[in-house]
Amino acid sequence: MSDTQQRDGGRGRGRGRGRDREEERDEFTDRLVAINRVSKTVKGGKNFGFAALVVVGDQKGRVGFGKGKAREVPEAIRKATQEAKRNLIRVPLRDGRTLHHDAHGRHGAGKVVLRTAPPGTGVIAGGPMRAVFEMLGVQDVVAKSIGTSNPYNMVRATVDALKNQSNPRSIANKRGLKVSELISRRAAVQPDAAVVDVA
Repeated sequence: MSDTQQRDGGRGRGRGRGRDREEERDEFTDRLVAINRVSKTVKGGKNFGFAALVVVGDQKGRVGFGKGKAREVPEAIRKATQEAKRNLIRVPLRDGRTLHHDAHGRHGAGKVVLRTAPPGTGVIAGGPMRAVFEMLGVQDVVAKSIGTSNPYNMVRATVDALKNQSNPRSIANKRGLKVSELISRRAAVQPDAAVVDVA
């Protein structure tokens, strides 16, 4: 048996499991938001470690974040990505491109304001917040951080604001109404209001 055949045979044995991992990888995209180098002074010198903050999403309404610490950068990123995949939240999007309503989020000293935007606006947001929106799949949003610039707190505050998002269907269920009744009531109160898509 030639070297090429041996190599192909070795690759073929684990092909099924590899495909599953590739599909999982394709479903989610991740973005490294911040990486910190920390050092601990010990008797023999300094021990260096790394802390990574990663945001993961499927760009279709699911997003999560995680942090990981390790002695090497790739390992810290891997740990952060795994934690982010365990902490995914689902956010209802309007027309699959923007938020249903304005929202405020807070975590520690991090405060953010998120506003819906018309088509063509784009993602107007700072670094850590932009990563969350891009991984979530939002195409039009205006966001402002009015607190700390610490990326950890900014990401947590943004996720806090996104958790409070609701769509017409969930509100109609809570009130025991049909979605069409809810929208007609809204149109009666706000004659200029556009009809909301039930996403």
